[in-house]
Amino acid sequence: MKKIGILFGMENTFPNAFIERVNSKDSGFIAEAVTIDKVVQADPTEYAVIIDRISQDVPFYRAYLKNAAISGTAVINNPFWWSADEKFFNNALAEKIGVPVPKTVLLPSKERPENTSETSFRNLAFPMAWEEIFQYIGFPAYMKPHDGGGWKSVYKVVNPHDMWHKHEETGQLVMMLQEEIEFTDYFRCYCIGQKEVLIMPYEPRNPHHLRYAAEMKATGEEGEKLLETIRDYTLRLNIALGYDFNTVEFAVRDGIPIAIDFCNPAPDADIYSVGRDNFEWVVEAAANMAIERAKAQVPGQTNLTWGTFVKDALRIPAAQPATVAAAPAVEIAAPAVTAAGNTPEPGPASAKEVKVKTVMPKKSGKLVEDKGNQPVPSEPTPKIPTKKAAVTKAPAANSKLKKS
Repeated sequence: MKKIGILFGMENTFPNAFIERVNSKDSGFIAEAVTIDKVVQADPTEYAVIIDRISQDVPFYRAYLKNAAISGTAVINNPFWWSADEKFFNNALAEKIGVPVPKTVLLPSKERPENTSETSFRNLAFPMAWEEIFQYIGFPAYMKPHDGGGWKSVYKVVNPHDMWHKHEETGQLVMMLQEEIEFTDYFRCYCIGQKEVLIMPYEPRNPHHLRYAAEMKATGEEGEKLLETIRDYTLRLNIALGYDFNTVEFAVRDGIPIAIDFCNPAPDADIYSVGRDNFEWVVEAAANMAIERAKAQVPGQTNLTWGTFVKDALRIPAAQPATVAAAPAVEIAAPAVTAAGNTPEPGPASAKEVKVKTVMPKKSGKLVEDKGNQPVPSEPTPKIPTKKAAVTKAPAANSKLKKS
């Protein structure tokens, strides 16, 4: 019998409920917690599908999952793409597919990475165009790691000098500076299997266990239009990224949902934070997706999901016939409404589910002449643009920046 496995760490409520839910269905598959006693290169596992909830924190697990994937296991989410993905890239991709995001710039690390020197940064202008950067972003703003998560090392900064002061604490982290979005509504949306969407009112300023105890402010036709747009943006992002289990957060400013965070491939699914109704939805949707993927799994071949960003990069040249993906057909279900109670598992004020049937939509390499062992000329002594030790430093005293 084929198995469906789940790989997890400290969380308890979701993994156990997921296993029980899969095993309660007459699917021909059995679900269990993954057990690893040895990892031999290119050896297949006993799992048709593995749901990954922990490899972002355990490199050994990430390597195990890549080995499992190359040997035929359908790993959710794709461990190769997850390793390559990060928030700054996410923002750039969102702009390309028409999803609004906050204005964002990338900042060099305060400290040089290990095993680098000043010559490693000869291509980095010193000082950078700080006046232009700050004029573009504005203040107040947020400074956060370009590939981080879980609200770790996130700073609110109120002016340039506040930013430089807090940047001193970031060490070798590569940060990004992002405009602040003052929002009237905020939502967190589960997206499972790139077709199931649950929209949840969310208040990130509340204590963790009360963040889902929020009510949607927009009402009537305005509210319906907002939810339709959020649903569309959620699907666009996950189809482009290729994630089968993810959450997307939106801050609504002037009626426009702006995607704030959408790189959460192991999103919070604990009953005591998301609430009982949301928890039930996630468990059922995840179980159904895992069974569907297990039925489609073909032993010995790659069974991973890849987003349209990667698929487009590998598209067959225009001179040859190519298949163009059809636009998703959306079937909208009636909203499920739940009032938040006084229990430690608050439910959302409203939730909407969407089901999408989508048809997911290969660059040839060039031969390189082998010129043998040629003598390698010695590298000339580089021209070092600065003798300063730090990679990122505040402008000099005669800078045009106002010291406000």
